[in-house]
Amino acid sequence: MKKIKIPDAPNSIQKGVPLKNLLGEEAVVQLGKNIRCVYPEFESSAFVKASLEDIEPLGIMDRGRHIAIKMRDYLPKNYSDAIAILLKSLTPPLEKTEDNGLAGLFYMPHNSFVSEFGLDDFETSIKAQYELTKRFTCEYPIRPFIKKYEKRTMETLYSWMYDEDPHVRRLCSEGTRPRLPWSTKIDAFVKDPTPSIQILEHLKNDPDLYVRRSVANHVGDIAKDHLDLALDLCENWLDGASAELKWVIRHAVRNPIKKGNERAVELRFKAK
Repeated sequence: MKKIKIPDAPNSIQKGVPLKNLLGEEAVVQLGKNIRCVYPEFESSAFVKASLEDIEPLGIMDRGRHIAIKMRDYLPKNYSDAIAILLKSLTPPLEKTEDNGLAGLFYMPHNSFVSEFGLDDFETSIKAQYELTKRFTCEYPIRPFIKKYEKRTMETLYSWMYDEDPHVRRLCSEGTRPRLPWSTKIDAFVKDPTPSIQILEHLKNDPDLYVRRSVANHVGDIAKDHLDLALDLCENWLDGASAELKWVIRHAVRNPIKKGNERAVELRFKAK
């Protein structure tokens, strides 16, 4: 079988464009082309027309969900069949973790598709997120699965934190943040963040700053509800800490420092 070359994401997805417009006409047209490349039955013109109807007032997150719903109308009704097509239509994984711009937002509808329609099919959806997060972080669609299947999802993330791809490793930390911006809280982790501690312990010295930054932000989340636990964690990490880990500690305690917490100030001083 002749190998199909999947078109790239739109070139116009760049900084400086109003955020919601990154999922506008050009992105929707390109998305339709990508799917049709691997699924000739896809009615791309009808999909584009339906997706662009009533999209103008929607913000970026709502646009992702809106387009996902329209994708559902034109893909096979069987969820696993639809996901298989979407995965075949993906462009290659990101090769770096910094300076990727906003191009990954092109895959927000794919992520929304999983969270909207795949919650009852854990295995298919979790495998899809493993591939999708290499193109655009699945920190948002993983959260409904944590809430519904906490044990199964966390066991998966405990294995993924050893993955060779830094985007997958980062998902383990970022997706489990108790208070992730732009998303709903994980109430169970706001109440008791300990299930994610072993992820943070493993990734605190990750070779990639992209992952370590997530660890620092995650500890910062914990500090909002369990300040002593977060500061204890940072204090334990100080012993023999590398320069990179000291940066994680300083970054993690920046908000308690703004509030004048003396212990956080002392930790930052020790982590210089």
